[in-house]
Amino acid sequence: MAAPPSSAIGFDLRALQGLQARAATDPKAAVREAARQFEALFMQELVKSMRATTLEQSLPGEGALAGSMLDQQFATQLAGLPGGLSEAIQKQLERQMGLAPGPIPATPRAAEPAVLPESKPTRIPQRGAAGFIEQHSAAARAAERQTGIPASFMVAQAALETGWGRKEINHADGSPSYNLFGIKAGPGWRGAVAEVTTTEFVGGKPQKVVARFRAYGSHAESFADYARLMKDSPRYQPVLAAAGSATGFAEGLQKAGYATDPAYADKLGRVINTTLRLQRSLQV
Repeated sequence: MAAPPSSAIGFDLRALQGLQARAATDPKAAVREAARQFEALFMQELVKSMRATTLEQSLPGEGALAGSMLDQQFATQLAGLPGGLSEAIQKQLERQMGLAPGPIPATPRAAEPAVLPESKPTRIPQRGAAGFIEQHSAAARAAERQTGIPASFMVAQAALETGWGRKEINHADGSPSYNLFGIKAGPGWRGAVAEVTTTEFVGGKPQKVVARFRAYGSHAESFADYARLMKDSPRYQPVLAAAGSATGFAEGLQKAGYATDPAYADKLGRVINTTLRLQRSLQV
């Protein structure tokens, strides 16, 4: 059970150290407490100003000290109430820290992407969309240098294929395959393989099948292999040519048969828009 927030306004050394320790184990609780303390400080100044306008002069000596302590007590009691300033501060801090990335377009269960495996438990650090973007941005930029496809487009496609990291392809023993793009292991593949149940669309209707997917040693290897596929396969040359726009990229992949889902381009376009919006918020 989490410890209750302090009843004091604690921007002293000990309180700051306590917030730092909490941030390491429970960042949302730390953000909530920081927002509450900021509101308490604001309310204390507000009460102090109100007292100054109602009294001709401040109370002398011990009276002034008592008034200050009373102001602090009032401010602490008023801070953290539902609908107060601390809630707005908390939401803004969570967005900036990637703890609350905002809504993600939902994918209907009856129309999953062609290479989406069965749902797997969420693994840190992929619980949030913003965290997913930050985690894979460097590998995506390296792939961009190889293909010319914007890094944000590839991160978005990885997000679509894995449900923002919640449905990554795993081996039978639960270990990760690091396959972010659902690339299957064809006859020419000489690397490791993961066999999973996935959804394919046959005649426009979803069907569960067991398929073999490529397995890698890291997510960076997955991006690198995806870049090789896009660059070296004649099948995807039109995709590279149209990668200057999100619509061209998404529609090019669907036309090239990257997935059997008839709504793949539309879904990918929505996730690209979400990715671009989150990237802008992370840069603020």
